[in-house]
Amino acid sequence: MDAPLVELRNISVSFGGVKAVDDVSVNLYPGEVVGLLGHNGAGKSTLIKILSGAYKRDGGKIFINGEEVQISNPRDAKAYGIETIYQALALADNVDAAANLYLGRELKTRWGTLDDVAMEAETRRVMGRLNPNFTRFKEPAKSLSGGQRQSVAIARAILFNARILIMDEPTAALGPQETRMVADLIHELKRQGIGIFLIDHDIHTVMDLCDRASVMKNGKLVGTVNVKDVTDDDILGMIILGKQPEKAA
Repeated sequence: MDAPLVELRNISVSFGGVKAVDDVSVNLYPGEVVGLLGHNGAGKSTLIKILSGAYKRDGGKIFINGEEVQISNPRDAKAYGIETIYQALALADNVDAAANLYLGRELKTRWGTLDDVAMEAETRRVMGRLNPNFTRFKEPAKSLSGGQRQSVAIARAILFNARILIMDEPTAALGPQETRMVADLIHELKRQGIGIFLIDHDIHTVMDLCDRASVMKNGKLVGTVNVKDVTDDDILGMIILGKQPEKAA
């Protein structure tokens, strides 16, 4: 295969003498979803915050498209096409989809006023590519459903050419229909060649949406498996016992 979109190689970080991430290596290819699982405190969120520039690593290397890079802050991560979509989504509830997509990066006319027409046109273009069923362009974000809010958050990320998405429990607190909507969004992102790290506690979500699953326990990587080759119980055993399934070992 070609070089991974992302490779985290031998990553380590400690807080107060405790190794939160201990010599962990994972990678992600274009059009692939890799699930990151583990109990609270396993190290998965810390690992991904190193990639997103929120934390600095003590050791290890990061490669993007096969080239070693330095990511010291979130601005660096964005420059390499890495965007994070947190569970809380961080949408401005009182404004519409276009205003959320361009929040802090608004387009201006030559007279220095907000170019609402251009921003809405681009928002409709991106949404048409991502979720053609989205029609509530003029409504404030607070009136949108959970799945529609996810659409806006994802569109904001890919509007600025993200190639690598980090998604933090994207279906948490959503009903079955909303969960299907988010699953459809993820499948469309895969089709477009975007790679996704999916942090989740729900094994069923990972089995449904991910190509591979990487399990962490006590800061260490238990292993990475192809989802189609294992069962829910296999993954549960990795999380609880910290052991790879026999057929994957």
